[in-house]
Amino acid sequence: MTSALNVHWQSQLFAAYALQEILDKPIEGETPQSRLKQLGMMTVLYMMHQSHEKLTLSNIVKITGLTRNAVAESIDPLVERGILAETIVKNSMGRGTARQFEFRPEVFDRLRMRAEERRSNT
Repeated sequence: MTSALNVHWQSQLFAAYALQEILDKPIEGETPQSRLKQLGMMTVLYMMHQSHEKLTLSNIVKITGLTRNAVAESIDPLVERGILAETIVKNSMGRGTARQFEFRPEVFDRLRMRAEERRSNT
């Protein structure tokens, strides 16, 4: 069973990872405002991931209250950075398509390595 302290450390490591990846590695032409939006989106996506919710545009729109375009503006750079992987799936009605996202496995591999480093240093 995961302790509350471990969950806290995982969240802290994820936040530090997001800050490093987004603020330290800007994409050409990207504004500071765009990077801050991405950081906020990373928090929403991580909470959804922890709750085992599908990371679809529709679900993100429901949670944030943003328009689909506003969500896409924050999500697309995260895909470009290699933080998220995008797949096209059937929509909830089974007739059309929907964009679904997931964190790339490398993200959690890096977090595990950092957690192990933290444990070995204590």
